Amino acid sequence: MTMTGLRVRAALAALLLLFSGTVAQAADRLVFATDWRAQAEQGGFYQAVAKGIYARHGLEVDLRQGGVGMDPQQLLAAGAIDGAMGSSGFFTLNLVEAGADVVTVAALFQKDPWMLMTHPRADITSLEQMRGKPIMIGDPSVNTIWRWLKSRYGFQDSQIRKYTFNIAPFLVDQGAIQQGYVTSEPFTAGKAGVTPQVYLLADHGYLSYAATIMLRRDLVEKRPDLVQAFVDASIEGWISYLHDDPGPANALIKTANPDMDDETIAYARQKMIAYGIVESGDAVRLGVGAMTADRWQAFTDEMKALGIYRSDLDWRRGVDLRFVNKGGRN
Repeated sequence: MTMTGLRVRAALAALLLLFSGTVAQAADRLVFATDWRAQAEQGGFYQAVAKGIYARHGLEVDLRQGGVGMDPQQLLAAGAIDGAMGSSGFFTLNLVEAGADVVTVAALFQKDPWMLMTHPRADITSLEQMRGKPIMIGDPSVNTIWRWLKSRYGFQDSQIRKYTFNIAPFLVDQGAIQQGYVTSEPFTAGKAGVTPQVYLLADHGYLSYAATIMLRRDLVEKRPDLVQAFVDASIEGWISYLHDDPGPANALIKTANPDMDDETIAYARQKMIAYGIVESGDAVRLGVGAMTADRWQAFTDEMKALGIYRSDLDWRRGVDLRFVNKGGRN
């Protein structure tokens, strides 16, 4: 081979190496939708974007906020997005029941933030003592959480009063009881001069996971490396959001949702820490994002017993435990 030929061959080899390196370093793009407009309850995902955690794991994540008129479950089931944040274990079981090609791979919230709250009152110091009293419940909760409350605590449908997600009726009625998120409605009540009594359902036997990561089945089956990277980076983002400076995530949250303010975000973050929403239960031993077969089975069995799901529904068709439970603080 001539010197000219050697030079050409070397140049081509160098270009090929350069091109191969570029391809290897190209980030995998993933579109992930949250369950509502940007807020602290999604802070770990925003932190992973803001601090470059996803990028460091080789991912380019397009984080899309939910809101009125957007159904992340439906979009995910249709394959229009790669992943979505599930608000509760019902999201997973609903998709299993529908036969959707969707898999839940992590649960960032060990405790679902749902709660009931009352005005300060001596006659109610437990959920049991709410029996027979009017309770404001939103329509979406009547066939889920309310049925659990009826079964576990003996509530009756005659107690239901419609909750329109406007806290004003609660504020003016000293006898009112209403549903909400432990990270949200109590703050709004406090700003209006009412310091409510709060009963977190997760601390009273409610087993639902929340803030789950749900992904397309084909992604889980064909790209487990990508799934593991996304789960690991999301977990790292949540740990950072709760233990480091949350400022990077909060800035993105306020940009995406201008209705959010520093005080509201700080309250929600503090309550997530105080109640152990992310770091409690199995997550203490197995790491943030933990899920166990025993808990999924217990939750599913209880919801079947309430008649919410068919007796033959198998949660395993929509849950994959491979990507979590790595132990300790991830």
